[in-house]
Amino acid sequence: MDLNAAPFLFFFLPFAVLLYWLPFGRRYQNIILVLASLVFYAFGQLKGIPILLGSFLVNWLLGKAAKKAKSKGGIVALAVLLNIGVLFFYKYLTFTMDLLGVRPANYVAPLAPIGVSFFTFKALSYVIDVAKGGETGSFLDVLLYISFFPQITSGPITRFEDFAPQLKDRTLSIPQAAAGFRRFVVGLGKKLLLAGSIAGIANSAFSLGGNGGTTLCWLGALAYTLQLYFDFSGYSDMSIGLSAALGFTIPENFQYPYMANSLRDFWKRWHISLSSWFQDYLYIPLGGGRKGKARKMLNQIIVFTVSGLWHGANLTFLAWGAWHGVWSAAETACTKGKPKPRTGTFKVIGWVYTMLLVIVGFVFFRADSIGSALSMLGAMFSFRDATATGTLMLERISPAAWLALIAGLLACVPLFPALGKKLSKNKAAASVLGFGSYALALVLFAVCLLAVAGGNFQPFIYNTF
Repeated sequence: MDLNAAPFLFFFLPFAVLLYWLPFGRRYQNIILVLASLVFYAFGQLKGIPILLGSFLVNWLLGKAAKKAKSKGGIVALAVLLNIGVLFFYKYLTFTMDLLGVRPANYVAPLAPIGVSFFTFKALSYVIDVAKGGETGSFLDVLLYISFFPQITSGPITRFEDFAPQLKDRTLSIPQAAAGFRRFVVGLGKKLLLAGSIAGIANSAFSLGGNGGTTLCWLGALAYTLQLYFDFSGYSDMSIGLSAALGFTIPENFQYPYMANSLRDFWKRWHISLSSWFQDYLYIPLGGGRKGKARKMLNQIIVFTVSGLWHGANLTFLAWGAWHGVWSAAETACTKGKPKPRTGTFKVIGWVYTMLLVIVGFVFFRADSIGSALSMLGAMFSFRDATATGTLMLERISPAAWLALIAGLLACVPLFPALGKKLSKNKAAASVLGFGSYALALVLFAVCLLAVAGGNFQPFIYNTF
């Protein structure tokens, strides 16, 4: 089940929220959330339930053992081995066999549980944090943390130390719920109306590769850059908004990443929860930037390459991660001391350079193979004419897709936050803005429901990671 699926919007969500808001106390609410989360996951992939529950149980027991043990290193090592082992079996075993050319003729690839990369990272961070002195939590608390349905399939990746206090003490109010559902609707609109409409342009361009010609290839690369952002940030908005409606505060996952003027700045704004996870549990243990510039550059390349592989078992993801790692290391090599904020012309040049690297990187991320990515990049930078099919595809882009593309470009700029901040200084204007935002959210929700009813369902891209 997806957060943008008709069964979720029309049946699961209203029923779960109604039961949750019954005034029977915090423990009752937590039990309802656990049951709702397991039902939500089971409807998405029933066969994945044993893996999810097994991951929770093993890591909860490892956490209890780590809390009591005098020497915690062995338990942490076991937790890393088991959790990474689960990821390897379900995501990388077949990939490794193919690379080595040893896949048996009758081999059937295991079906990866939905969201396995996300709930495995949450579980692993739980054990590591407990070993460092963090709270273990009860059986019910940890189960809810691992399975929490607004986050289970695509994050954001929260830490138990941030989530646990809210299990005991959180505020439920109508204004907070209303604001949460407004955020949920914004995310739904991003997914259905922007990402969904732009996807056709990206799919057409990437299906032809270099045969699409320079114009279609650049348009397709730009379209996918926007599609991925609105698809994933839309999910994050829905997750954060829905969590707020349930009384939980979830950290932001995106901060207008396409306004960045360096790769360092980009990764402070893009998929923040994953970047933070890799920083705390891989980059810093490797030595971070404490052992000289050369070691820091090597650590950056390692972390970004592993991050790329985390996204999927394909050489294209590995290339995407390595691409960001190499260029991040290059930025480090060219920087003396602490990086200073860019201003004026340097800021504009930095933005152009950053977006060029990001767009080229996403060509690898989206392509089916390294060869396809290189073919498309070759067309992008060689002013190649399109084939007849490419020209026809370019001509057949609908007005709705063009409108979504333009709206997407505008939505990458923080215009509304800036406007809201300016108007908030005037009480009357702030009141009108607040009322207007809810009215617009209702209209947007109605339009989204029409899109859902139209049957044009597209799963979230990050559900496959």
